[in-house]
Amino acid sequence: MGSFSIWHWLIVLAVVLLLFGRGKIPELMGDVAKGIKSFKKGMSDEDAEKTETAQERRTLDHTEGDVVRHDVATKKTVN
Repeated sequence: MGSFSIWHWLIVLAVVLLLFGRGKIPELMGDVAKGIKSFKKGMSDEDAEKTETAQERRTLDHTEGDVVRHDVATKKTVN
């Protein structure tokens, strides 16, 4: 009583095909795939931005040719 028979699924399939038509379903699936790809691209762009910002914070501002020394005993950086 709780499970659906093959006839139930065939009727549901027929109703879906009547509502959307034969050519509309692949179009919808293509749109869903494009949406997923856009979402993944947006997430990876956001991660790349965070990584760039973190790397910029770690770098020291210095001109080329400068020697930067860090004294471990006093924990001071000397140019």
